[in-house]
Amino acid sequence: MSVATTARPVLRVVEHHVLVYRRTWRGTIFSTFFSPILYLAAMGIGLGAFVDDANPGGIAGVSYLAFLAPGLLAAQAMQTAATESTYPVMAGIRWLKTYVAMILSPLESRDVASGQLIWTGLRVTFGAIVFVSVMAVFGAIDPGRALLLLPVATLTGLAFAAPIQAFAAAQKNDSAFASLFRFVIMPMFIFSGTFFPISQLPEVLQVVAFLTPLWHAVSLARGIALDVLDPALALVNVAYLSTLVVIGLLVSFRTFGRKLAE
Repeated sequence: MSVATTARPVLRVVEHHVLVYRRTWRGTIFSTFFSPILYLAAMGIGLGAFVDDANPGGIAGVSYLAFLAPGLLAAQAMQTAATESTYPVMAGIRWLKTYVAMILSPLESRDVASGQLIWTGLRVTFGAIVFVSVMAVFGAIDPGRALLLLPVATLTGLAFAAPIQAFAAAQKNDSAFASLFRFVIMPMFIFSGTFFPISQLPEVLQVVAFLTPLWHAVSLARGIALDVLDPALALVNVAYLSTLVVIGLLVSFRTFGRKLAE
């Protein structure tokens, strides 16, 4: 079987998501367009002015805005991926049963899981394009270097989306999602180096932060944005995030297959 023949069913699933998004995109205007502006204006410029005054040498040798922006980009990729991989998956399997209808066609559960992941990657990438554009307008990054952050954001989104969609598919209802956002996503957002270097945390929490996928995403994005990329560390970052994508997708095949067969 050719690669094109194998990919065609997956693209049908992606096409379904695109068609749905054409009717619902207005509901994402704030999170996609205005959220980056508000975050960078409030935290990078507003709070950043006080941080820069208190630290004449800057954070890691740069302004707080330049330090913060790549971290927020990675965090936004995480949050977009988590949102797209929880309630929409639950809806497709249990509420609207869209995915159930799909496997009654020639599509298989693996096609559904792969298509869902690809769609989430596209959503993350689109949001990242907007975010890096805002970063460039705010002077937080050189426009040419901003383009290098797009694959980082996409990889970050996929690294979160794959295991989260596997988790979501295994749930009987959405009650676990609130705990996921409250006790996993939000702590990572705050303590994984987005807003301040993890060196400011107690040593035990530094180890915990280092083990989180968001820290690796922030480390990679910040290294590229500030032109201080450590090749060895970047390789570890990419390997860590890529491993999550592969493992998450493989587990998705099992959880989607099991739930869609019920």
